[in-house]
Amino acid sequence: MKKKINLNKGNLLHSKALDLIPGANSLLSKRRELFAPNIWPAYFKSAKGIKVEDLDGNKFLDFSHFGVGTNTLGYGNKEVDEEVIKCVKNGNMSTLNPPEEVFLAEKLVNMHPWSSMAKFARTGGEANSMAVRIARSYTGKSKIAFCGYHGWHDWYLSANIKDKKNLDDQLMTGLSPVGVPKELSNTSIPFRDGDINKLEEILKAGDVAAIKMEVMRSSEPSISYLKDIRRLANKYKCLLIFDECTSGFRETFGGLHLKYKIQPDICVLGKTLGNGYAITSVIGTKKVMLASQSTFISSTFFTERIGYVAALKTLEQMEKYKSWEVITKKGKLFKKLVNNLSKKYNLELDITGMDALVCYNFKNIDQLAAKTFVSQEMLKHNFLAGNLFYPSIMHTDQHIKNFFEALEKVYVKLSSIVTADGEIIDHLDDQLCHSSFQRLN
Repeated sequence: MKKKINLNKGNLLHSKALDLIPGANSLLSKRRELFAPNIWPAYFKSAKGIKVEDLDGNKFLDFSHFGVGTNTLGYGNKEVDEEVIKCVKNGNMSTLNPPEEVFLAEKLVNMHPWSSMAKFARTGGEANSMAVRIARSYTGKSKIAFCGYHGWHDWYLSANIKDKKNLDDQLMTGLSPVGVPKELSNTSIPFRDGDINKLEEILKAGDVAAIKMEVMRSSEPSISYLKDIRRLANKYKCLLIFDECTSGFRETFGGLHLKYKIQPDICVLGKTLGNGYAITSVIGTKKVMLASQSTFISSTFFTERIGYVAALKTLEQMEKYKSWEVITKKGKLFKKLVNNLSKKYNLELDITGMDALVCYNFKNIDQLAAKTFVSQEMLKHNFLAGNLFYPSIMHTDQHIKNFFEALEKVYVKLSSIVTADGEIIDHLDDQLCHSSFQRLN
């Protein structure tokens, strides 16, 4: 008999949210439609370690994107939270500045010897827009050559004005440029990761302020490719910006570019920098960062104290536990086990991403139906699961063992459906999950 999960409170609140908030929430990646539209729990009451409790008292172990990659130390890290509580008691905002802003800037610059200065924001989208503005200010040029995903702001979405599918190869499909001034057309020009010839073609056309890219998303970059990128930036007198919001602190203590020994002019670091508290940094060389003084970049909550306090303690805890090594080891184990399981039941997977940012998709069956089925069935075993696994230091080997014992039961069911030439969609308790951005009325 199938376990029925009570979602009454969560569903009622979600129905209200649909009337009050466009799309029901403010972050696409947390929309329940990306997992299992009406049976994925929408809201949490508490989160600690890797345990999440929803509004209806259901308790799950989080083996999904884990707060969208924000908590490598686990949810509610005691040491970080204690510093934040202390901060709140002493005062979070003031007419004066928090000294921790200076301390964090010093820490990040010391971690990245090529850099000299830092500025801060609260979100990755803000920080990436800040980096673009600085690059344009420094070079006096307008265009951005980019690959990868870099947020929701006008400069990025403008790539889809000329061709609405320009961003489809950059992680997320179906992004609409509605609301972005058409005059920004052709100011942000995409190239595919690894396509050095396309990049040089863009640079030759002129007026490029920066090459903006993730160091790694789906597959390991070659050193020669990254060196070519750096060479082209120098040749065409534009800046190299590494967006390491996602990749930073995953495989290295700091930006992944430290591993490859390729120095950018600007680097953006965020996501897990505050272990769940809002803080993002833009670091760069002094001559480049000083260009921010010639333009206007300023926001009240850039000076909010909690983010700085949380980041300083998070970095301390990362160093203490060597968190980047721990999560890389756990992710590598996960890749091995999910690969073995898929082969055992003839469910071929495409496993991508760095070890600490695992993505696994079914190759020869209906991916959306299979993903929905796995999410639905794993909920019955009290796991939050999709097609991503972002490990934290709180995911123990026993947790991973328990997860795969449950996943094997789900794969047995999935394999029997496929073997019998059945339609996976016929075995869903709910609607098919969405593949990416879809408008919700």
